[in-house]
Amino acid sequence: MLTKKLQDALNKQINREFFSEYLYLSMSAYLESIEMEGFANYFNIQAQEEHFHAMKMFNFVHDKGGRVILKPLGEPKANFKSVLEVIEEALEHERYITKSINELMDVAIKENDHSVKSFLEWYVDEQVEEEATMSKLIAKLKLINGEGLGLLTLDNELGQRKYTPEE
Repeated sequence: MLTKKLQDALNKQINREFFSEYLYLSMSAYLESIEMEGFANYFNIQAQEEHFHAMKMFNFVHDKGGRVILKPLGEPKANFKSVLEVIEEALEHERYITKSINELMDVAIKENDHSVKSFLEWYVDEQVEEEATMSKLIAKLKLINGEGLGLLTLDNELGQRKYTPEE
């Protein structure tokens, strides 16, 4: 059974994960509108992954005898100046999610709930990967000045990405 403090903290994180999905769909829509189909595909898959992350936590709360309470999602940013700005904003968002996962882990430790702590370790590790991937994309975009053949090549590369449901 979850303490009220942990249940409330997990519910906040579930909503953050669903907002991440919503934000990445908005980024995908913007990228599609400027004919960057590969980048759009990348963020569409990111959105699917965020949905998976939210549902994994959603199911965990129920498995622990808790109750999920969803809140309204805020409006995600829809307009950007460039592909680089999209990726930089995505990195900032991932850093925010990392901070919130770390704070959630702090609550699990304070509440002495080892099962929640164990569950959250997957998210901690996932955030390292998420931030590294965004950082590498930014480095590549800066290397090619975010334009020309390099941009089209990177767009093509990201268009090859497929969603693989996680276990």
